[in-house]
Amino acid sequence: MIMSQTAPRIASDHLPRPFDPEAAERLVERFSERDAAARAFAASAEGVALLGALGGHSSYLADLAVREAPALMRLAERGPDEAFALSLDPLSRADPGAAREAVGVLLRQAKRQAALIAAAADIAGLWTLDQVTGALSAVAEQTIDFACNHLLLAAAARGELRIAAKSPAVGSGLILLGMGKLGGRELNYSSDVDLMVLYDPEAAAYHSDRAGASYVRLARDLVRLLEERTAEGYVFRTDLRLRPDPAATPLAVSLGAAITYYESMGQNWERAAMIKARPVAGDRALGEHFLREIRPFVWRRHLDFAAVADIHSIKRQIHAHKAAKGAGATIALAGHDVKLGRGGIREIEFTAQVLQLIWGGRDPGLRDPTTLGALAALAGAGRIDRRAAADLADAYVFLRNLEHRLQMVADRQTHRLPEDEPGLARIASFMGFASLPEFSAAFFGHLERVERHYGNFFETAPALSLPGGEVQGDLVFTGVEDDPGTAATLKRMGFADPASIAALIRAWHHGRPRATRSARARELLTELMPALLTAFARQSNPDQALVRFDRVLSRLPAGVQVLSLFRRNPALLERVASLLGAAPQLADHLAHNAAALDGLLAGSLSPAGADPSAVLPALVKDARHLEEALEAARRLATERKFEIDAAALEGQLDADTAGELRADLADSAISALLPRVAADFAERYGRVPGGALAVVAFGKLGGREMLPGSDLDLVLLYDHDEDASESIGGRKALAPSEYFIRLAPQVVGAITAPGAEGRLWEVDMRLRPSGNKGPVAIRLAALEQYHQDNAWTWERMALTRARPVAGPPALKRRINEVLRTAILKPGAAEVALADATAMRIRMLKELPPEGPWDVKAMPGGLIEVEFIAQALQLAHAPREPRILATTTRTALARLGQYGVLPPDEASALIAADRLWRTVIGLVRLTIGKSRDAALPAPAEAALLRAVAPLLDPPPVDLPALRAQMQAVAATVRTIFERRVGVLG
Repeated sequence: MIMSQTAPRIASDHLPRPFDPEAAERLVERFSERDAAARAFAASAEGVALLGALGGHSSYLADLAVREAPALMRLAERGPDEAFALSLDPLSRADPGAAREAVGVLLRQAKRQAALIAAAADIAGLWTLDQVTGALSAVAEQTIDFACNHLLLAAAARGELRIAAKSPAVGSGLILLGMGKLGGRELNYSSDVDLMVLYDPEAAAYHSDRAGASYVRLARDLVRLLEERTAEGYVFRTDLRLRPDPAATPLAVSLGAAITYYESMGQNWERAAMIKARPVAGDRALGEHFLREIRPFVWRRHLDFAAVADIHSIKRQIHAHKAAKGAGATIALAGHDVKLGRGGIREIEFTAQVLQLIWGGRDPGLRDPTTLGALAALAGAGRIDRRAAADLADAYVFLRNLEHRLQMVADRQTHRLPEDEPGLARIASFMGFASLPEFSAAFFGHLERVERHYGNFFETAPALSLPGGEVQGDLVFTGVEDDPGTAATLKRMGFADPASIAALIRAWHHGRPRATRSARARELLTELMPALLTAFARQSNPDQALVRFDRVLSRLPAGVQVLSLFRRNPALLERVASLLGAAPQLADHLAHNAAALDGLLAGSLSPAGADPSAVLPALVKDARHLEEALEAARRLATERKFEIDAAALEGQLDADTAGELRADLADSAISALLPRVAADFAERYGRVPGGALAVVAFGKLGGREMLPGSDLDLVLLYDHDEDASESIGGRKALAPSEYFIRLAPQVVGAITAPGAEGRLWEVDMRLRPSGNKGPVAIRLAALEQYHQDNAWTWERMALTRARPVAGPPALKRRINEVLRTAILKPGAAEVALADATAMRIRMLKELPPEGPWDVKAMPGGLIEVEFIAQALQLAHAPREPRILATTTRTALARLGQYGVLPPDEASALIAADRLWRTVIGLVRLTIGKSRDAALPAPAEAALLRAVAPLLDPPPVDLPALRAQMQAVAATVRTIFERRVGVLG
C-alpha cells in the first residue's frame, strides 16, 4: 500500500500487542475478504499491527473496522486529521431538509467512521488525549447541529416556526448548550452527550404563548433522532437532565425562566456545571447572550469558599460506600470505578472546578472549561501547588485513557474495571502494559496521589477546642450566660473583661448580627471559635481588637462566605486579628468593605512577583456593560489596596515596593477603564477622526511613590486630525473640542464615582493649566503652547514626575515628547532654584506641619527632598538630560551619578525620602492624623519595625526615633540650602 509521505506513520511499537491473538487473526482474515485494497493493507506491517491491536482487544472495534474499512485505510494513508475531516465532510454538503430516515443514516455513518478513526489514532499514539476528546466532541457537535437544522426546517414546514431555509439556526430562538464533557470538548469514547435546550418564545414562533410546545417537541425529536438504534448503530445517547430544575420543567426551557431560576435558586453544583457550558447548535449568538446573562451567577464577585463544602458534599454522596469501608480502606483493583471512585477522575475535576469557582470571579484567566487547561491556569496563578497540579494532570490523562479503553471493548458507557483477572489482564494489555502487576502499580500510584491532594484540599476540619485542651468548645459556644469556666479561660488567654467578651460571643451565637442568623453560619462560627479567640488573644489589646471584629461582623449582610473563608484559611484569620489589633484605619475600612478580605487572601496565595491587579483589564473587558465593569474595577481595587496596606503594616513590603504596587494598580485601572468608557461614549456620539484621549499622571502616581490614601493627580489630554470637524458614526455628532470636553468628565467620573465597593480614588486635576477652572480635557497642542509661553516654575517642576498612564501608544509617545521638551526648555538655572526656594518659604508660612508626625510638611521633610530633586532637574537637565526621572529616588541617584550632587548628599537624600515615606505610610495606616507625639502601643511597634532597616542603629523606642528623625531632617535642610536656596 502506498503511504503518504506527510501522514503520521503507524508505528508497531506504539501499538499494544493483541491480548487475544486468535481474535486478532480473525479480524485480519475478515478484513482481507473485502477487496484488494483491504487485502494489501492487512498484509502490511502497519495493517497487521493496527488490526491486531483492535481485534485483539475489542470485538466492537473489530466489527467497526470491517464495516468502515475505507475510513481505516484512509487513516493509514493520509493520517488521522485528514481522515477524520473526510468522515465529517458529508455533513457539510448534505441537505438538512432531507427525509428523516436519510438524515438518520447520514448521522450514524458519520459517527461510526469518526469513532473508528478516533479509536485507531488513540491506540496508535497518533493523537494526544486532547486531540481524541476534541475529535469526539467535534463529531457530537456537528451531528447535533445538523440534526437541529433538520428539525428546525421540519418545524417550519409544520407552520410552527419562522425559519430561514439557508441558515435555519440563525434567529430560530433555539439554543442548545453542550454541558459536561461535550461543553468542555472532553467527550468520552462512549459517552452520553449532556445538553440543555433553551428557547426564546419571541424569536421565531408565530404564537409566543404556544412556542413552548414547539420547542419541547423539537427537543424530544432530537433525542429520538440521536438515540435511535438501527442495524447501522446509533448517533449519541442524550441526557437533558442538567436543565434548570429538571424534575419540574419541560425538556426545553424558556430563556426568561432559565435566567430567573439561576438568579434566584441556582445551586453551587449548577455553577460548576456551567463552567463548561457552550453553544453547540441552534442560534449560537443567542446562546452566548444567555451565558453572558448568567455569568454573575457562575462567577461570583467575591471569593467563594462557601462553595467548597457544598460541592464536596456531592462528592461525599458519591462516596457513600467509603463510610462503610472506612476512610483508610484499601482500594480494590477489580471493579474499581475510575470516574467516581476514590482517587478517580471526578476528584480531579472537582478539585479544578471548586478552585475555579473560588477564584474565577476575580480572574477570568482561570475560567478554562477543560480540566487540564484549568489545572495549568490555576498553577500558573498560584492557586494550586505546581507539583499537585502536575500530579493531577498526569493522573487525569492516565485515567481518561483507561476510561476510553474500558469503553472501546464493547462500546459500553462503563467506568468500572473488570471484576475478573482475565478482564483486568485484557485492559492492562490494551493500555500497553506488559503485565497486570505493572499496570496495577501505575494505576494505584495515580489514585493514591489524587486521593492525597484531594484530601488535603477538601477533607480538613479545625479542632473544636482551644490549644492545650484549656476548655472544650461547648463551654464557650452553647451560650451559657454565666459559665465560670468560660470566664476563667478568657481571663487566662489575656482578655481584660471576660464577661463582656463572653456576652459578645453569645450575641453572635444567638444570631444578633445578620451574619450569624443562619444555622450554617453559626455552625462555622462554632468550628472557628477556638482559633478565633486564640488569634485575638495574641494582640496587645485583645478586647479592643475583638470589638473591632464585631463591627466587621455586624456590617456583613451574610456570614457564611466570610466564615468559610476563615475556616479554609487559618492564616488569614491570624492576619485579620493582627490588623484589627494594630490599625484602626484598616479596621474601619474592613468594617465598611468586607471584600477587602478577598484581597488579603488573594495576595497571600499569589506566586512570587505576581500582581493580582494584572487581572483587572480582563475583568473590565469581560463585563457585560459599563456599570458592571466599574463595579469589577472598584471591587478589585478595594481588595488590592487593602492587601498592599496590610502587607506594608506587617512589614512584608517596604515603602518603595508598596508605592510601586499602588501605582501599578492605579495604572491598570485607568488604562482598563479608559477604552471601556470611550467605547460607551462612542455608541452615542461616534468617534472623532484621528481622535484619542490620554490620561497623564503627576505627583505620587506619576512618580510611582503612592502612599496609603493618596489621591490621583491627573491631567487629560486629547488630539485629533486637523481637518476633523465633528464626530462620526454616533446618534449625535459633536465638534472635536466638545466631544473630548464631554468625554473627559466621564473618565474622571468612572474613577471617582462611589459604588457598592466604594470608589476607586479621589482625583485632583489642579495641575492642568487652568487649575480647577476651565475644561477637564486639554488639547495636546494647547498644553505644549502653554509650557512654551506661560508656565510657572512650579508647574515645570511638576512635569518632572508626569507620565502618560493610559491612551493609544502613538498619543502617549507624543505626550512624552511634549513633556520632555517643556522640562528641557532653556532658561536660567538660577531662576528655577530661586522660584523653588521662594515657593518653599511660602509653604512653610501658609501650610505648617500638622503635628509631630507630619513629616511631609515639616522643615527638612519629604517636600524639601522632592523640591531638591525637581528643582535641580529643571536647572541642570538642559545640559545633562540623563538626570531626568519621574521617581524621586531615581532622580536623586542620577543627580549623584552625573555630578549635580555629591554622591554622599544624593545617598543621604534617598535615605531621607525612603524614611519619610515609610513614616507617613505607617502613621496613616495606624492613627491617621494626630498632634500627639505618643502613639498607641500597636502603632509604635509597627512603626519601629518598619524603620528599623532604614536607621543605624535601629531605634528602640519613640524618643530614639524622634531624635534620629530630627537629625535626618537637619541634613535635608542643610542640603536644600546648599544646593537650592536659603530658607531663612
